[in-house]
Amino acid sequence: MAHIGFIGLGIMGTPMARHLQNAGHIVVTSKFAIPPRQELLDNGLQFVETPKELAETVDTIILMLPDTPEVKDVLFGENGVAYGLSKGKLVIDMSSISPIETKEFARKIRETGAEYIDAPVSGGEVGAKNASLSIMAGGSEASFERALPLFQLMGKNITLVGDCGDGQVTKVANQIIVALTIEAVSEALIFASKAGADPARVRSALMGGFASSRILEVHGERMIKRTFEPGFRISLHQKDLNLALQGAKALDVSLPNTAATQELFNQCVANGDSGLDHSGLVKALERMANHPVA
Repeated sequence: MAHIGFIGLGIMGTPMARHLQNAGHIVVTSKFAIPPRQELLDNGLQFVETPKELAETVDTIILMLPDTPEVKDVLFGENGVAYGLSKGKLVIDMSSISPIETKEFARKIRETGAEYIDAPVSGGEVGAKNASLSIMAGGSEASFERALPLFQLMGKNITLVGDCGDGQVTKVANQIIVALTIEAVSEALIFASKAGADPARVRSALMGGFASSRILEVHGERMIKRTFEPGFRISLHQKDLNLALQGAKALDVSLPNTAATQELFNQCVANGDSGLDHSGLVKALERMANHPVA
C-alpha cells in the first residue's frame, strides 16, 4: 500500500483512481483539481492544498488532464508539482498532450532529481472503468518498472515504447488510426443506408469479414442506435488531431486524410456537437449526404 498523488479526476481519471483505491492504495489529490466524485470520497480520497504540497507529500504523482496547457500549469505554475519534487520522486503523465512539450517537461522534471514518464492511454471511459486501457509509455527502463504495478491496476496492454515523449507520439499515431477508421465506418454505413440496405444488418455482415474492427463493432453500433453519450468527446479527439497536424508540420510530413478528418470534426463542433462521443463524427457526413444512417 502506498500514497499515490492523482490530479485530474474526470471521466477517465475517476475510474483509474478508483482502481488504485481498490488495490489498497491511498489516493491523494490537490484542491487544484476538479471536484471529485462521491465514490472516491467514500473510499478515502485525501486532499492537500496545492500540487506543490502533493509532490512533497507523496513519492508518485499521476496526472490525467485534458491538454498541454493544463499539464504545464499543474507542473510549473504557481505552487506547481515541480517545486515540491526531490530525488526519488516519480511523475507519471497519463494525459494526451504534445510530444514536443512532453520532452521539455521531462527535461525540467529530471533537473529536480525526480523521474518522468509519459504514459497516455487508449480505451476511453469503458477501458478506464474495466481496467483494460492500453498504456503507451515513454521513460527510462527503471522508471517504467517502478510504475508498472500501478499501470497493471489500470490497463492490460502496457508497452514501454522508448524514452520520454515516445508514449505521446504513439498516442497521436493511435488517434490518427481511430479517427480515420471512424470516418471510414461512417462513410460505409451512410452509403449502405442511402442505398436502401439495413445498416444494422450490413454492419453485422461486415463484422464477419476483413473489414471487421473494434470501431465497426462499438462505434458502428452507436451510429445505428444514435447513442452518442461521450465515452471520448469529439472536442478531445479534435485536440489530438491538432497535435498530429502540428507534429506533422514540424516534421515536414503530410497527413492528408488526418487533415480531412479534422475538418469533419471541425464541422461537428461548429454545429454544436463538440460534447458528443467521437462516433458522432458520422453527423458531419450525414449532413453532407442529407441522410442519417438510421
